[in-house]
Amino acid sequence: MKLFSKLYLPIILSAAFFLNACTKDEAVTVDPTAQLIKLTEGYATGAATKVLVYTESSVINTGYTRFYLQLKDSASGADVTQAQVMLMPMMDMGTMKHSAPVENPVSEKATDGLFQAASVFIMSSMGGSWTMTFTVRRPESGKRGSLAIPVTVTDPAKATVKSFTAADDGQKYFIALIEPAQPRIGINDFEIGVYRKATMMSFPADSALNFTIEPEMPTMGHGSPNNVNPTHAQLGHFKGKVNFTMTGFWRVHLDALHGTAVADTTQYFDIEF
Repeated sequence: MKLFSKLYLPIILSAAFFLNACTKDEAVTVDPTAQLIKLTEGYATGAATKVLVYTESSVINTGYTRFYLQLKDSASGADVTQAQVMLMPMMDMGTMKHSAPVENPVSEKATDGLFQAASVFIMSSMGGSWTMTFTVRRPESGKRGSLAIPVTVTDPAKATVKSFTAADDGQKYFIALIEPAQPRIGINDFEIGVYRKATMMSFPADSALNFTIEPEMPTMGHGSPNNVNPTHAQLGHFKGKVNFTMTGFWRVHLDALHGTAVADTTQYFDIEF
């Protein structure tokens, strides 16, 4: 027995250490795209970069859509984690073209191997055809190229993007509902993105408006307490809280002001769960 211990104990311990090390390595290896849907992949011609495009859903609706880009060197296949990435949505309506609000990655360094961006599609493909162009610039080489893909955009059952022309300054604004994406009973995060139409090709984020919200259950004839009006956080995103006291159909009324001047009081988002 002593001889067995002397001969085999080191082997057993080594095997246990190896298996434990493998288990630890596997535990920390997380695929950042595991919960995402691959929309397409292609090459950014000129940038020597393969672009893999992911979204959170296989269906792209009008409203706020996040895009996740994974970049790989087209020659070596190695991950590209340092790049300047820009999005350009374009709607071709036949007789005219226009773009839409976009949010390019805030950093040239990938987060968990992905570059996150977003676009607010302001109309469905029923009115024409959408194309999304992803432009990649590699800082180490200066190479620049683009990948353009067609995008089919549908209208959801309940609208998540609204627009209005402000009564006080005559500017056109778009408001996209971001949260709650999965509403529940109780206090929910409430987040909207606000963008101003500067030209047909430019929709910058806007932080000048102030908002008040008032949730209502039209079929029940009551609202809810403890709501928090959304205030500007960053890059045109306004964050607050909305309280849903029960399941069912809710209408969240949204009033927009410039200081004390009323910009609009006709907007609302319908939410049902």
